[in-house]
Amino acid sequence: MQTRSLTENKDAALSLSVDVLLSGGVVLIPTDTLYALCGDALSDEAVEKVRAIKGRDERKPMHALVESLEMAGKYGVITDAVERLARELPLGKITFVVRKHALFESGIFRGVETFGFRIPDNEFCAALLHAFGRPITATSANKAGEEPQRSIATILEQLGDYADGIALAVNGGELPPSAPSTVVDCSGSRPLILREGAVPAADIWNTLRTEE
Repeated sequence: MQTRSLTENKDAALSLSVDVLLSGGVVLIPTDTLYALCGDALSDEAVEKVRAIKGRDERKPMHALVESLEMAGKYGVITDAVERLARELPLGKITFVVRKHALFESGIFRGVETFGFRIPDNEFCAALLHAFGRPITATSANKAGEEPQRSIATILEQLGDYADGIALAVNGGELPPSAPSTVVDCSGSRPLILREGAVPAADIWNTLRTEE
């Protein structure tokens, strides 16, 4: 596993991260919430590597990071509710679940009818998504069922030998505690809150109500 530090050379970390993603590998990167295991979200190979590192049940859907609603719209149906919430509420604090476009059946899209995504409020993530040009997996870098860690050292210690599946670790230091995103399902006739997190449920409903 290679390592790069954001404090020493962001450009080198970005360039190498893109190379790893293009080759179907997994990159451990800091986001605006937690460290994430990132791979090409459309690649069966990359998604399988991420699942193996986490020990994640393959039946459990995996969400993605996207650069913008425009990017998300290439893979899923962006409803008026999604547009309103993304426009009015803080960037990076909501994970949206929408109906996927039927032509996508690889990577995180395999065997599911929906597409979960989040637009991160993080400079490195934004640059990586822009350079890579398509969604990347967004799952937290921890063993399935165990508490997420906030530094590279503690993450690798928790993952043990499974960390060998990570091609590159981008070190952004120890991340501060943060609430998880609020997950809003907009794939049906009415939005549903699947998990209340950084954005209170009341803010979701108030935002949607004011636009009716």
